[in-house]
Amino acid sequence: MKDYDQQKEKMGGAPGFIAALDQSGGSSPKALGLYGIGEDAWSNDDEMFGLIHQMRSRIITSKSFGGDRIIAAILFEHTMDNNIAGKPAASFLWEDKNVVPLLKVDKGLADEADGVQLMKPIDGLGELLEKGKSKGIFGTKMRSVIKENDASGIAVNAAQQFEIAKTIIDTGLVPIIEPEVDINCPDKAGAEAVLLAEIQKGLDVLGDGETVMLKLTIPDEDNLYAPFIEHPNILRVVALSGGYARDDANSRLSRNKGMIASFSRALTEGLTAQQSGDEFDALLDSSVQAIYDASCSG
Repeated sequence: MKDYDQQKEKMGGAPGFIAALDQSGGSSPKALGLYGIGEDAWSNDDEMFGLIHQMRSRIITSKSFGGDRIIAAILFEHTMDNNIAGKPAASFLWEDKNVVPLLKVDKGLADEADGVQLMKPIDGLGELLEKGKSKGIFGTKMRSVIKENDASGIAVNAAQQFEIAKTIIDTGLVPIIEPEVDINCPDKAGAEAVLLAEIQKGLDVLGDGETVMLKLTIPDEDNLYAPFIEHPNILRVVALSGGYARDDANSRLSRNKGMIASFSRALTEGLTAQQSGDEFDALLDSSVQAIYDASCSG
């Protein structure tokens, strides 16, 4: 329990942000393409995941990546099951980098209905959670998407998130609830106002000591999610970049007191396989510092 308690303390109060390094099968080709590796570089999924792991390992082992500015990192299952610098990935993150290890557990998105995309069924969730615990994972992350301001769809979306979160809490892990509002939603501000109310409903049925984190699109109305920052059932409120370019995402985040970043594309923007070690580390350092500054600006 010592590691868990230390991780919970860091997760709940340390300055910094969460590195989202959890692209899985569906998003890996795009991530590799942005990294400068085309689809002709692999011939099957194993080779593709191998290249993704090389990219992830390069980021995590960089001297620019560490617990002084990065609180936690979200992994997907393949990364968790692999080694980094000769150690299990989660162990390396915590023991060598002082970064809390988190795990993506969703299996992707269902087709859109009622203006939302729910999560697909998470087959084998119990086994995955137990495996994560055995490897030193502290918490989990699961994503669904809101594309329209449809009150009934948003309600179902939030309810699904909290239902699965309860299972994760019962396993002894801390879930990140992520009902992303698409930045291209025609009435994004309206959808966010509905989501605010639905999240509050979900929080109202949590018991004492049942802890979650929220990962939300940076809202159009600054500080919309301020009521959640000090909520007793919420360990941290974090923001996803949602497709905003890094400078725009950082600017928007800096106006929301108490929210910290959990950026993926905005973190790795500009990094390529072709860069030298010094070039890679320097660009990553500037990205990390900019996101850290935006996360601490409140």
